[in-house]
Formats: sequence, C-alpha cells, structure tokens
Amino acid sequence: MMTQPADGRSLVDLLRDLAGETSTLLRQELSLARAETQDKLHQIIAVLVAMLGGALLAFAGLIILLDALVYGLVEAGMERWLAVLVVGGVVALVGLLVAWKAQSDLSATRLAPERSAASFRKDVDMLREQVS
Repeated sequence: MMTQPADGRSLVDLLRDLAGETSTLLRQELSLARAETQDKLHQIIAVLVAMLGGALLAFAGLIILLDALVYGLVEAGMERWLAVLVVGGVVALVGLLVAWKAQSDLSATRLAPERSAASFRKDVDMLREQVS
C-alpha cells in the first residue's frame, strides 16, 4: 500500500510537480545564461569600438613620430634606407608582441557566462539531492 505524504498529495502528484518545477527552473537558467551572454557581448563590442577609435588616433601620431625618428637617424649620419629598415623592424616587433598579448587576453575562459554556469551547477546538485 502506498502512503500519502503529510500534505495529502500522492507520489504521482509530487513527481508531476517536480517535473514542472524542474522545467521552469531550466527555462529560467537558460534565460539567465542568454542575458549574461548578451551582456558580455555588449561589453566586448563597446571595448572593441573604443579600442578602434584609440588605435586610429594613436596610429596617426605614430606615423608622424616614426617619420621624425627616421629623419633624426638620417641627420645623425645613418643611411636613409638603413634608418627606415631599423625603425620599421623595431615597430613590427613591438606590434607583434602587442597583438600576441591581446590575443591571450581575449581567451574563451574570460568570455564564459560564469554566474549562469555556477547557478546551473548548483541547481543540478540540488535536484540530485532531492531525487536521491
């Protein structure tokens, strides 16, 4: 004989409620993950736009400064072709180092929706405890 829980609902009713609440919980978790992902995407876009604007201004200034550096090396007695080669080589090396650093900073782990994942793991653990 099946015993009734203290609130008078049958086991079937309890399981139906659990399934419904689990479905609601999963929908809410997916909604949170979507909102967090959109927020991260908006942050990335804002940062990229600011970086592009700053980079364009810095690029204009850099061209002027590099031309002045080449001019200074030529005035100091260096052949023009060699001055251009030295300045260009140093700038290229610095550019590669900056790009490498930026690529490592934009790793996938920093873009993951951390709060949603933690909340989802917590809910799964809670459901496991209730089922067992």
